[in-house]
Amino acid sequence: MNRSPQVAEIAPCPPAYVTDTNRANSMRALTIAALGVVFGDIGTSPLYALRQCFTSPNAVHLSQSNVLGVLSLIVWSLIIVISVKYVLLMLRADNRGEGGVLALSTLLGNATRNWKLWEPVAAAGLIGAALFFGDGILTPAISVLSAIEGVALAKPELEHYIVPLTLGILTLLFAVQKRGTGAVGRLFGPVIIVWFFALGILGLTHIVRSPEVLAALNPWYAVRFFGENGWAGFTTLSAVFLAVTGGEALYADIGHFGRRPIRRAWFWLVLPALTLNYFGQGALLLHEPEAIANPFYLLAPSWLLTPMIALATAATIIASQAVITGVFSVASYALNLGYLPRIRIRQSSETAIGQIYVPSMNWVLYAGTAVLVVAFGSPEALAGAYGIAVSATMLLAGGMLLVLTYIQQREHRIATIALLVVISIIGLAFFSSNSLRLIEGGWIPVVIALAMYAVMATWREGRRLLNWAVAREQMSLADFQQSLRSRPANRIVGTAVYLTSEASTIPRPLTWQLRFQRTLYERTVILTFARTEVPRLAREERINLETLAPGIYRIVARYGFMEQPDTLAALRLAEEQGLQFDPNDTVYIVGRNTPIVTHKKGLSMWRKRLFAFMSRNSQLAYNYFGVPAHRLLEVGSQTEL
Repeated sequence: MNRSPQVAEIAPCPPAYVTDTNRANSMRALTIAALGVVFGDIGTSPLYALRQCFTSPNAVHLSQSNVLGVLSLIVWSLIIVISVKYVLLMLRADNRGEGGVLALSTLLGNATRNWKLWEPVAAAGLIGAALFFGDGILTPAISVLSAIEGVALAKPELEHYIVPLTLGILTLLFAVQKRGTGAVGRLFGPVIIVWFFALGILGLTHIVRSPEVLAALNPWYAVRFFGENGWAGFTTLSAVFLAVTGGEALYADIGHFGRRPIRRAWFWLVLPALTLNYFGQGALLLHEPEAIANPFYLLAPSWLLTPMIALATAATIIASQAVITGVFSVASYALNLGYLPRIRIRQSSETAIGQIYVPSMNWVLYAGTAVLVVAFGSPEALAGAYGIAVSATMLLAGGMLLVLTYIQQREHRIATIALLVVISIIGLAFFSSNSLRLIEGGWIPVVIALAMYAVMATWREGRRLLNWAVAREQMSLADFQQSLRSRPANRIVGTAVYLTSEASTIPRPLTWQLRFQRTLYERTVILTFARTEVPRLAREERINLETLAPGIYRIVARYGFMEQPDTLAALRLAEEQGLQFDPNDTVYIVGRNTPIVTHKKGLSMWRKRLFAFMSRNSQLAYNYFGVPAHRLLEVGSQTEL
């Protein structure tokens, strides 16, 4: 016992060993965390995916050849769409560590040298983000409904309480969002690990009894499925696609965990567990066709049914939580990219930057989810609405990745492009099949996506027109300096910080003060926040301080699209570069432009009214930029559109 310190002192562990150990521990922790957040959605697909292939409208009839054909389609969809497209290819196309359709569109926009492509690429990013909002409403509804549906198997007399129970769980889920996911998040990984082990074990017990089901690993059964069923086989693709929904989260959450933990979790646990469970359900159906009523829960023996319902409910809550958090992140990205008005965003964790809470978005999601649960009442009815939004998002992301590969990649370029073309054709087949269910409920995510696209596109275009109108009325930097030289202003003791969106011009409040009062503060700071096309910036890249005239400074504070601008933090960094700054002797002056709807050329009247409404109800600038409210002076003005 006493010799341990001596050994450590005489022969210390090499630094490389310690580093490798720490890295291994960190990788293990990230992999477990990724299991809890990234794979919740796709991990709960076995609750309803296989059943939908035989029970949805126009589904194929239940037979041995069709069971093997559907299983072959599911497993090869998991391999091609998730393993190859997302895990091996898309995870490589990150924007400085960040993923998602918006990040991919930004990356593609930066890669192309043809300015004519910028607008279509930006529009593609907006459409992808809009579709993800629709997914955020649908996923909690169908996931929790599917889990609670098992209650009817355990106690048939409780079937009428499925919808109320689902609403109760969803209400609780959305209500606790304001408390953040920090404490609960630590439980996500272990619960999902138990869930995936349960999936694999339940499936394996039935595969052992009916090993002939493993023949579905042969892709020929998938090909023969279409030959035997024709058009009905094509329409069944919309149900098969439910097995890969949630795959887009692998790319969207790369910034939180990195590609290696996501890949390890997928290949080591998630893919094997899903494959075993789907094949176990298929083996059950081969010998007990009546089990199609609910093949997932009927995999479990009767004594295990209640624990499985509880575990499935926990897994679907985690899946819903992951999608809700993803919507919050997309809303934050869109806001920082200038696609949404300023909305209130709260950081729900002091250590994890990705854990945020967006109150307005939270309750919009809750309202939409609750309406869907009441209106449809079952996962079978919701399945028609679920696939079209996700398949469109995947098809869009695949198309952008194909163009990006064509522009950037040099090594193995032709082979990669050929592979992506094949994957895009498969994605197009999934989207086309899901589009056939437009009337059954597929119109819901389409309407949600169109509404969100209209909001984001209108806000972006309205801000551009408003900024142009304001810029015409602003004083240029050269004119401002000439005015000071020709007629010096009287100085007021203290510091004034003027926030402006355009660094090349003088803010209107400062122009009016100089023109009408001929006064300036002893230290006048013009502060502009500039969003960059990267997720985060290093400390030394954030601040650019410039002296315009004696006592007059211009600060350009840069921030990444995953970061929140902070006025006090920017001034503290400028103080390190020589700016004298005393928070107790500083006033912050912010201009507020109110758009006035007119019949001028530009946006259509309904879009002008929509923009004016959003502008009036957006979060005040001083709140968004972290300005101390007790030292704020807001100067209002009106601008005609």
